[in-house]
Amino acid sequence: MSDNKWNITLKIHRQKEDQPPYFQEFHLEVDPDEYVLDAVERVWAFMDRTLCFRHACHHSTCGACGMRVNNVEKLTCITPIRAVTQDGGVIKVEPLRNFPVVSDLVVDMSNLYARMEMVGAKAVLPVTQAEIERPPATWPADAEQYLRLTDCIECGLCISACPSAATSPSYLGPAVLAAAQTVGLTAETLPIIDSEDGLWRCHSAFECTAVCPSAVDPARRIMNLRQQVVRQRLSSLLKKS
Repeated sequence: MSDNKWNITLKIHRQKEDQPPYFQEFHLEVDPDEYVLDAVERVWAFMDRTLCFRHACHHSTCGACGMRVNNVEKLTCITPIRAVTQDGGVIKVEPLRNFPVVSDLVVDMSNLYARMEMVGAKAVLPVTQAEIERPPATWPADAEQYLRLTDCIECGLCISACPSAATSPSYLGPAVLAAAQTVGLTAETLPIIDSEDGLWRCHSAFECTAVCPSAVDPARRIMNLRQQVVRQRLSSLLKKS
């Protein structure tokens, strides 16, 4: 932590049920080496207990604290204050885009989780370290139905940043398509992925990769998935001819 203190203005999006959204300003003295989430938590703890936001791990593992900070998608638990403003500057904090707002900075991400299931991305199997280190030959009989996504943390930043996600509420989105590329195509998931609101709504803006905090590179995975789908189409045509 720095010995120097900064005076900043936190401009936070507020929105309660059936009420129009607005921004509320809070003036704080902060250490510039603190994180944006620290400042948001201080507002809740000492200024306004009605502020709603999500957080959990505080070290970029859970993805819960994704927000838009000065118009850019960030995990606020790893975004230093000095990286987004200067002494006396303003930090605008908003909820992620392309998700319904539940309250203030909290969005409803249930569609993301449901779509992950649609493309075959199963829930992560809870295991101990000893179980992780077991050789595959000793895994439980049903272990193959689970997939441990060690990179994507389902934070939703990529969907918020994606310009195509704003054009259709039915679009699967970058995180889901990246998961589909990891899981692989099946007869059940191919029609979902190879559709107007699947692979072909992506316009290759690569904004998803730019904001991903876990180096998933969803844009590259989507391009790879397109190649897989085209090859499968050609293979089907050749078999018919």
